[in-house]
Amino acid sequence: QVQVVESGGGLAQPGGSLRLSCAASGISFRVYTMAWYRQTPGKEREVVAVISTGSSTNYADSVKGRFTISRDNAKNTMYLQMNSLQPEDTAVYYCNARRFDIQRNYWGQGTQVTVSS
Repeated sequence: QVQVVESGGGLAQPGGSLRLSCAASGISFRVYTMAWYRQTPGKEREVVAVISTGSSTNYADSVKGRFTISRDNAKNTMYLQMNSLQPEDTAVYYCNARRFDIQRNYWGQGTQVTVSS
């Protein structure tokens, strides 16, 4: 059974930091492209950051220089370090595990991040 579970969300003040984690089980983690998405009410889910199987990274322009995505294949876990948080970063953050060659795509249940003073 595949499980993708996010943790680490919560309330942060503007300018503060949070670290999200995504633990995956039931998959060969190291061969999956991993990504963080976020969604706010009434808007489409948008990609925040992506990390490839070779640990190449890409970021949405809105988070470049503030967020860092990483992965630990030994722990089957992906992270998102979020610094200099802004109210516009408030959203539900979702973990995604994708393997394009066999068309596998898994989502976590989401974790709420709220940035407010």
